[in-house]
Amino acid sequence: SFPTRRSSDLNGAFALLNHPDQIALLRDRPDLDENAVEEFLRFDSPVQMTRRVTLEETEIAGRQVPKGMFVIASLGSANRDEEVFGPDAGLLRLDRPNARQHVSFGGGPHHCLGNALARREGRVALARLTRRFDSIELAGPIERSARINLRGITDLPVTVR
Repeated sequence: SFPTRRSSDLNGAFALLNHPDQIALLRDRPDLDENAVEEFLRFDSPVQMTRRVTLEETEIAGRQVPKGMFVIASLGSANRDEEVFGPDAGLLRLDRPNARQHVSFGGGPHHCLGNALARREGRVALARLTRRFDSIELAGPIERSARINLRGITDLPVTVR
């Protein structure tokens, strides 16, 4: 199994396993290591949704939302917005120029305090995995977390050579 327990690292490794062309790109382009982590976070955000309370009456997509209402924000959907990321927003592209515009870590006062550590761990783990082994393949079925708001993999069996 992949030697980490961080959901974003496992999601990124699984995305790579399903996009062998991107494994080759990451191997050949160490300059993409940092951007690759941003793209992994955008492509398969570990936090899929969050809730907020409106502090004042506001309009969302043409609908009036009263003050004090709970709203659910789909971060996973926002990270695939074609108006922001282009018509290929549903594809994994480690060289995506605006990958860091994802909202996987929230924003403003709700920005994730652990974002710097998560980014660094992801960069190191996934870069080393792709460059240390000539072959990386899925070795069996994955197991996903049962949590509703977190999209994570709890077991990712891989074979490396």
